[in-house]
Amino acid sequence: MTEALRPAAAAVAFLTRVPLGRFVRVDAADVGRGAWLFPAVGGLVGGAAGLVADATAAWLPALAAGALAVALAALLTGALHLDALADTADSLGATSREQALEIMRDHAVGTYGAVALVVVCLLDAALFGSLALTDHAAEVGLVAGAAGRAAMLPLAYGLPYARLGEGQGRVLAGLRLGTVLLGVAVAVLVALPTGTAGLWGLVTAALVAAVCAVVARRRYDGVTGDVLGATAKIAETSALLAAVVVLA
Repeated sequence: MTEALRPAAAAVAFLTRVPLGRFVRVDAADVGRGAWLFPAVGGLVGGAAGLVADATAAWLPALAAGALAVALAALLTGALHLDALADTADSLGATSREQALEIMRDHAVGTYGAVALVVVCLLDAALFGSLALTDHAAEVGLVAGAAGRAAMLPLAYGLPYARLGEGQGRVLAGLRLGTVLLGVAVAVLVALPTGTAGLWGLVTAALVAAVCAVVARRRYDGVTGDVLGATAKIAETSALLAAVVVLA
């Protein structure tokens, strides 16, 4: 039974700070096998964040309710994708591939990274708050979280790992096409009950993933863990934005 739970536990441990790894021993191979569950894990995080916004929007300003949603998502994930976004944004100021990869390795946050964090967090808070005014934050957050994590999978499958040696993104090297397709199918199944808003969010996230793939190939000759995390975050925010536009 424990063996069967390892891929799921690995997916949760890889994407969140929920300490399932303490109870079920997992390794890098389990992360690869459980990658198709990334959208499910992301959906739960996004749905929980949206639920907070829905629950607090009645007695807090919409932006404040949205900010609490962003805070919960950051707490559950250890701000994993936000950190990746900041590092990737900073690397855009590099003058060479090698310098860009070195900047991403540096944990310090530069100007580009700080601006990216402020813009994305403010946008997420405003979008969650807007959705909460009509009690749609939880269902759209579920879709956006699933779409963001699904967006990582085609990049991990289709692009080489850009660094020599080990790295967080390397655990997804050798991802199978079937795993990618299954993960995308999970995201689609999550989006279907939400109707047009969810489906447009999913389509928007897919387009963002395609753009990120082109940039990653040209800029870094592949992906890193930061690139995958940044893709997930940008795709998630884009899905929220698309849903708000559709529901407006």
